[in-house]
Amino acid sequence: MKTDVLREKSQKTLNNKAVKIAVAKGDGIGPEIMDATLKILNAAGANIEPEYVELGEQVYLSGNSTGIAKETWEVINRNKLILKAPITTPQGKGYKSLNVTLRKSLGLFANVRPVSALYPYVQTHFPNMDVVVIRENEEDLYAGIEHQQTQDVVQCLKLITRPGCEKIVRYAFEYARVYGRKKVTCMVKDNIMKLTDGLFHQVFDEIASEYPEITSDAQIIDIGAARLAANPENYDVVVTSNLYGDIISDIVAEIAGSVGMAGSANIGTNVAMFEAIHGSAPDISGKNMANPSGLINASISMLAHVGQAPIGDKIKNAWLATIEAGYHTADIYNEKNSKKKVTTSEFADAVIAKLGQTPHKLPTSNMAEGTGTITIPTYKRRVEKKILLGVDIFIDWKGSDPEEIGQALSSLDAFKLKLKMITNRGVKVFPSGMKETYCTDHWRCRFVSKDTQVDAQPVYSPVDYDQVVALLSKLYDEGFDVIKTENLYEFDGKRAFSLGQGE
Repeated sequence: MKTDVLREKSQKTLNNKAVKIAVAKGDGIGPEIMDATLKILNAAGANIEPEYVELGEQVYLSGNSTGIAKETWEVINRNKLILKAPITTPQGKGYKSLNVTLRKSLGLFANVRPVSALYPYVQTHFPNMDVVVIRENEEDLYAGIEHQQTQDVVQCLKLITRPGCEKIVRYAFEYARVYGRKKVTCMVKDNIMKLTDGLFHQVFDEIASEYPEITSDAQIIDIGAARLAANPENYDVVVTSNLYGDIISDIVAEIAGSVGMAGSANIGTNVAMFEAIHGSAPDISGKNMANPSGLINASISMLAHVGQAPIGDKIKNAWLATIEAGYHTADIYNEKNSKKKVTTSEFADAVIAKLGQTPHKLPTSNMAEGTGTITIPTYKRRVEKKILLGVDIFIDWKGSDPEEIGQALSSLDAFKLKLKMITNRGVKVFPSGMKETYCTDHWRCRFVSKDTQVDAQPVYSPVDYDQVVALLSKLYDEGFDVIKTENLYEFDGKRAFSLGQGE
């Protein structure tokens, strides 16, 4: 698989045929900033042909719970490109985020958010920051798989896959290589989530070894985010999973001066979507005061993607020159560095007036220079030996004494599977739990055939699936409310499940 998302590095021009783009004006301030952006694109000579589509709040409210009509899907699949203004997901039961739906349905695995300071014209404490956050876009907690399992407990599944990790980490290193960046930092929480975030970290280390010319390091997300906020100039490219990436990309954009300035690219193998990172801001909708810069910057990335990097550079340099000249919308206006507080449409006109100019102090945009494309190889699944070692059975039980349920489950006789431990919210409460541990009505009960200890780690014996079925039947006969099971496996001799805290 090859994703030529940086076609500007290898393809300076396309033929004279206009590039058709699905354009969604969105909700709230969306139509205003989209009109401003398209006006600039047209004035700069961008060879594009918008094909307008409807998606967002009005589609939701018309009865379509996805927020996107069948006809819109057809336009997107035909054009392979989307320029999208912010949309609103109505609050209420049953509405899923349209952004998440688009990213996952279209396989837009990489969210790319470059952020650089515009100091002193846009106020920031970090005048030298120039960071790109590359966020995995399809999985993690954003899979949105949630269940209420007991009266007390709801769960959200965190899904991390090897192919997902390989694609996004590879993309980050390829991006760094193509753009001449020197360092890639991985942010994870694998000191706690040793399997999910552990896999992300493991893949990062594997792929980093293939790029010895690029410095790489890994940081725990909490202290990493704090350091990123305190000293962003120490970072270059940051790659991370979906939720962490969502959070830190907004942090980076905000400390650079304004979330309203940043655009993003959502890149897949066949389709790409470009958008501002901010929301629909209904409180200022219709007031002609929104900053269109985020969508302008997204459209510049789009032009590079379709081989029109020189036009993208022309717009970016005019935009930078406009910022330098002090024509600022209300969100970035300040008396010290701003010449005039302008409306959305006035800002667009100011950029158009600067077309053909370059900034005097801010770095000039040169996307059209250089060569190289980003290449993501096809995922090859490894053959591993998978062995069943036991089962975690989750039970809804309203009692409060772990000894009571523990003794009841220990007395069961079901095809050699025996209770090893019980945890509540991940903490071992039976056997030998602590009386201070608070217990809900959600009990994880681990059944195994037998285990031994090697180097202080439990070693389990294989079991047959019919033993698990027999145990479930026995639990049902005994009146236990089984709400969920998770089989315990090893892959190529490696334990593939977490231990309980205190196990």
